Amino acid sequence: MESPSPGRPQDLLFLLSWASQAFWAEQAAGLAELGISPRAYAVLLRAHDGNLTQRQIGDMCGVDKTTMVVTLDQLEAAGLARRIPAPGDRRARLIEVTPDGERVLAQARQVSARIEADVLATLSEEEREVFVRATRRLVDERFSGRCGPAC
Repeated sequence: MESPSPGRPQDLLFLLSWASQAFWAEQAAGLAELGISPRAYAVLLRAHDGNLTQRQIGDMCGVDKTTMVVTLDQLEAAGLARRIPAPGDRRARLIEVTPDGERVLAQARQVSARIEADVLATLSEEEREVFVRATRRLVDERFSGRCGPAC
């Protein structure tokens, strides 16, 4: 059996994995300038909307409990987020983005948008629209509820 390569479009798993890992690496390099990881960015992005528990955000991001604790410990140590008791459930913690976290999040959104635009610029405008629409449909319809580490 031949080894998979980016030129073999019938190997969808390999192509999606390759693209995801390469895109993740570009995001990681860009966000590192702000002192955060793509995972921390995803957590801040979801926590920004407010009133979500640590567990809810972890589920939304596809992050296991232990990794979520480590990520939040890092965000708290950097002064970007804090855990506060959830009203009505003394075991649950809401994640609140601090003012410094809001500033970093705004910068991270710009970095992420720039990288995304750069990556998609490889495609024609028509191809971009089709690619994004088709990928969104796959995620929403086929893979709904089975999200990976950066969603």
